Amino acid sequence: MNLAETIVNQLKTLPPAEQAEALDFIEFLRNKALKKEAKNWGNLSLSSAMRGMEDEQTPYAQDDLKEVF
Repeated sequence: MNLAETIVNQLKTLPPAEQAEALDFIEFLRNKALKKEAKNWGNLSLSSAMRGMEDEQTPYAQDDLKEVF
């Protein structure tokens, strides 16, 4: 028996109110995983977009700055 089947079998033994609570928790975990995956894709996208830029020469000089902090 795999893990998903074990979870379903255990869930069936709970009263309906606790089954609903378990469903809420499963949805929470699913959303958490989706957010983490989206963040990972965002980081990958940004790193891909920035790849090689550290070697580029800037067309600007210190004298081009209008404000210095």
